Amino acid sequence: MKPTVAILGRPNVGKSTLFNRLVGRKIALVDDQPGVTRDRREGEGRIGDLTFRVFDTAGLDDARRGSLEARMSQQAEAAVAEADLVFFVIDARAGVTPIDEQFAARIRRMGKLVALVANKAEGRAAEAGLADAFRLGFGAPLAISAEHGEGLDQLYDVIAPLAEDEEADTGQAAGEGEEDDEAYARRPLRLAIIGQPNAGKSTLVNTLLGQERMLTGPEAGITRDAIATDWSWQGRAIKLWDTAGIRRKSRVTGKIEKLAVSDALRAIRFADCVIVLIDASMKIERQDLALADLVAREGRAVVLALSKWDAVAEKQKTLAEVTSELEDVLPEIRGVPVVTLSARQEKGLDKLMTAVFATVEKWNARVPTAQVNRWLEGALARNPPPAPSGRRIKIRYATQASTRPPTFAIFGNQLSKLPESYTRYLMNGLRQDFDLGGVPIRFSLRGGRNPFDRDKRR
Repeated sequence: MKPTVAILGRPNVGKSTLFNRLVGRKIALVDDQPGVTRDRREGEGRIGDLTFRVFDTAGLDDARRGSLEARMSQQAEAAVAEADLVFFVIDARAGVTPIDEQFAARIRRMGKLVALVANKAEGRAAEAGLADAFRLGFGAPLAISAEHGEGLDQLYDVIAPLAEDEEADTGQAAGEGEEDDEAYARRPLRLAIIGQPNAGKSTLVNTLLGQERMLTGPEAGITRDAIATDWSWQGRAIKLWDTAGIRRKSRVTGKIEKLAVSDALRAIRFADCVIVLIDASMKIERQDLALADLVAREGRAVVLALSKWDAVAEKQKTLAEVTSELEDVLPEIRGVPVVTLSARQEKGLDKLMTAVFATVEKWNARVPTAQVNRWLEGALARNPPPAPSGRRIKIRYATQASTRPPTFAIFGNQLSKLPESYTRYLMNGLRQDFDLGGVPIRFSLRGGRNPFDRDKRR
């Protein structure tokens, strides 16, 4: 079993920079402003041939009970409870501060194996701080520079004794390059939950997981990072993303919110299916449905979920309004499933996950070429393509080129002149006749002779 490492320390000592360095990607938000990290974030760390689980945390705080800071501190303590080793990070250039001393006392009481990590140790400015670090009582500090990748060999030496012998994972990381059907079937389903601030995303994630994994509360915008968690539903492995709230672009202010939104958008691009969560207790806004359109444009499967349904007085009216708005705002992905739920009351969760898997199955569907062309024949007979400049556009043949999302190659002449309205006609026909509602469909228009018609080749 891989060892687990939790990174702790006061704000702005470089915990998230170290986390990013260990996982090999910039997935934790990093900024000079203290307190950017709130939830604990998990990743797979690697130093050379050594792999391990690693948690980035918000650190520890003696805050008022029930406050956001106190809940952040509880998340850090939960990470420590799972850890085999704690990296207690200090800023070598700043030296040991009173807050560092308070943290050291609390960490010591937790009874975990601790390694003192002196970050930002490059250059002469860190020498005094390194000498001062001995008084914290954790032995010699490990002098590193997370930003420049220096000193990681010392971290390797500390983690290695905890690791059992196992082969290094040399496979390609998920989401990189083209993925074949076999690789897709082996890996977990990637599911992201997005929505406006305070829509109930973190509450839904906690309810699905059955634990207080994400920070929640009445304050809007608590979540900042896109946090991935491994989970399973009815035996199917899932990697579940909680994301920061996405407001209308004109309302996004401040560097931290922009970084958080950027992280949420990255989660969308990485996902197979995205749940767009809408607070049904509030007036439905166009921004809610615009998020679903954003997901569709990224080629992901979409499920619309109306949260806080227990607080809705006129349920039938609200549902009718959402359905009507969907037809207006999202004509290109008709048939998006709409699920009502209450995460706090644990209602509608099975219905939600059933809709997710049904939509993903459509997103991954493949229609045989013979069926596509029989359908195309009928579609062309009912409504022939237009004739711009007196010369009719000729569509000869079609085949499904790929899945995830379903992509169809259409062969013919003058296809560059095919009006958008006619493309939509074909798209809606495919969606209706092959039960592809709720997933984006893409076309690849290709000129020239039908490459599959061998009898007519010269």
